[in-house]
Amino acid sequence: MPSTAPPFQATVLTMFPEAFPGPLGVSLVGTAWREKGLWSLETVDIRAFSTDTRGFLDDTPAGGGPGAVLKADVVARAVDSLPGPGRPLLYMSARGRPLTQARVREWAKADGIVVLCGRFEGVDQRVLDARGFEEVSVGDAVLAGGEAAAMVAIEACVRLIPGVLGSGESLSSESFEDGLLEHPQYTRPRTFEGLDIPEVLLSGDHKKVDRWRQAQRETTTRERRPDLWAAHLANLQARGAKPEEK
Repeated sequence: MPSTAPPFQATVLTMFPEAFPGPLGVSLVGTAWREKGLWSLETVDIRAFSTDTRGFLDDTPAGGGPGAVLKADVVARAVDSLPGPGRPLLYMSARGRPLTQARVREWAKADGIVVLCGRFEGVDQRVLDARGFEEVSVGDAVLAGGEAAAMVAIEACVRLIPGVLGSGESLSSESFEDGLLEHPQYTRPRTFEGLDIPEVLLSGDHKKVDRWRQAQRETTTRERRPDLWAAHLANLQARGAKPEEK
């Protein structure tokens, strides 16, 4: 018989399974999980894999220092308990490579992802290396644990699954999809606290609207993300094109 499992399965290894689903269970993402069955979410309690009679799964850092480190053997048993086939293994870490839309697109094409949430001072590096975890950061800030970051990574993947959000055109015009940030958005009322919707958006001239939006995207990217802007200019130069920005 063919498998009835959803095409995208997200598994979270965590000390606090009660933190989930959180925002993953609401709105279109939640509906795609609970009602449409387009993806699935499971949590695995790392504590269950401790062999210590007291349930400890951490120990003091080798070499000294404050805090505690999640033990390699405990985490390994949790990872190894998961059935195949192999899925990308992500460890949410402030020292990881930045989460990017390009990586998210790759993960979304897989059968799912396994996300490890650290706590305390982190996880023994040996299990990360031995099991092939990719360390991923959601920003230049330190969190108390990896659960919130895991939700970010999972939602970023799930929303790309066909049928979750509905409009493919909406996805293609978002920030990062072509290397630029998104343009500002407006809706009624026409005037809000003395501020008007830009006149070009009310003109009915779709070509002018498209040019205005592209110029806004380029201006915003240049001002807020010089790194993305530099990459965008290099890409334009390679294609012999010019930016819309004035």
